[in-house]
Amino acid sequence: MHKSKIIIGCMSWGKWGKQFSTKEQVDMIQFCVENGNSTFDHADIYGDYTTEAEFGKAFIESGIAREEIKLVSKCGIQLVGNTRNNKVKHYNYAKEYIVSSVEASLKNLKTDYLDTFLLHRPSPLMQPIEIAEAVTLLKESGKIINFGVSNFTPSQVDLISAKIDVAVNQIEFSLTQHNAIFNGSLDQMLQNGIQPMCWSPLGVVFKEDNNQSKRIQEVLKTLTEKYNVSKDVLLLSWILKHPAKISPVIGTTNKERILKANKALEINLDIEDWFLLLQASQGQEMP
Repeated sequence: MHKSKIIIGCMSWGKWGKQFSTKEQVDMIQFCVENGNSTFDHADIYGDYTTEAEFGKAFIESGIAREEIKLVSKCGIQLVGNTRNNKVKHYNYAKEYIVSSVEASLKNLKTDYLDTFLLHRPSPLMQPIEIAEAVTLLKESGKIINFGVSNFTPSQVDLISAKIDVAVNQIEFSLTQHNAIFNGSLDQMLQNGIQPMCWSPLGVVFKEDNNQSKRIQEVLKTLTEKYNVSKDVLLLSWILKHPAKISPVIGTTNKERILKANKALEINLDIEDWFLLLQASQGQEMP
């Protein structure tokens, strides 16, 4: 698996966002791969269960060899939408459902295997043994390479990893949402060699005009001059500094922003600058 590479999140490529044509998707896939962003993050629910199939069609048309890219997908969330007859949003981790869900993702993505398969969100009703049986079956048949979870707490990871090896946990993490530093999530991943991925890596710095964002913007302003990069690059480099080697999943479909995001891989924030940003986020110095 790529360590500390910038992952391309595909949630907004289809119906839930840009509504790219096949041609536009082909262009995006080729652009990303050419610039070293060869891992694409999906989930069965994206676009009300339509985005994977649109990507799969474009991937075939792109002419890119399967081994040149990595595909991540997730299952478990049952949405109330136009494509399924669900009465209520819920989670399903029955063995048969996990297996059939992965098989549907493979068919839609036009591939024989997923590089990484994740349980999308924890369910209060999940049975670790049943999940382990499904994952073992999928691994033995070559349909998935790595298995992991998404949005799981340390105790929930322990629950699953007692029965089956957990290789990844994709969590929300950013300078403005950094609970994982203090709640044991990143400690656990570092200790057990679990690869952290993080969604929403820029947090709310550019979305919310509150005191926290203002403090962060103030520090970022001085650091952009020092490191000669833009603010969004510094926010990603703050994440990449963590010893757990977090891979940010970026949701942008803007090519220029993708290129800028890659610059974060070249920045090694000074330790004091890293803590300056954390202090700005928290509004107080470290204890």
